Amino acid sequence: MGGRGVRVLVADDQQIMREGLVALLGLVEGVEVVGDAGDGEQALRLAAELRPDVVLMDLRMPVMDGVTATRRITRDHPGVAVLVLTTYSDDESVHAALAAGARGYLTKDAGRAEIAAALRSAAAGQSTFDASVSRRLVDALVRSGAAVPPPDGLTAREVEVLRLVARGLPNGEIAAALFIAETTVKTHVNNVFAKIGARNRAEATAYAHRHGLAPA
Repeated sequence: MGGRGVRVLVADDQQIMREGLVALLGLVEGVEVVGDAGDGEQALRLAAELRPDVVLMDLRMPVMDGVTATRRITRDHPGVAVLVLTTYSDDESVHAALAAGARGYLTKDAGRAEIAAALRSAAAGQSTFDASVSRRLVDALVRSGAAVPPPDGLTAREVEVLRLVARGLPNGEIAAALFIAETTVKTHVNNVFAKIGARNRAEATAYAHRHGLAPA
């Protein structure tokens, strides 16, 4: 971002929530609110017009819901990240948002510091999930059972790590989920990248989708 602040578009259909978020983020150093939208269609239009770094997106909105708006924004404007901020943390909502291309997922009990950190992470191309959502993702992974390893010499453990990378978990959360050291996770990630020819986590995630190791 060249040292400038994170440019944010706020999308929420509840006026009091939207105005509150705008006011709250206005107090955060390094964050600039460039616009706000009351529904998904308006969010899509303003994302095209304003080209923010991040859209802070509610899910349940009229005219066009947040999942559809997220899918359209990430498809049509790949340089714009979407960070979901919603009341809902059920499996269906989380998986729908991530499948649509959301960079992160927070619930509305998140504090100012957590939201600000998540916005910066999303703008930098990193994923952020609050603790309850991370637990749901790991639980879903466990319930899904082991997948057939892809044909690139990956070990079973490397497949587990790749699946969690594709879920957007950082190394620290992967280490906690698998009960291994974070340095061990880094080693596995490096090995995975080398075997599948990925240069970064985005390419590894794309690989995981192609080989059925992540949600479609």
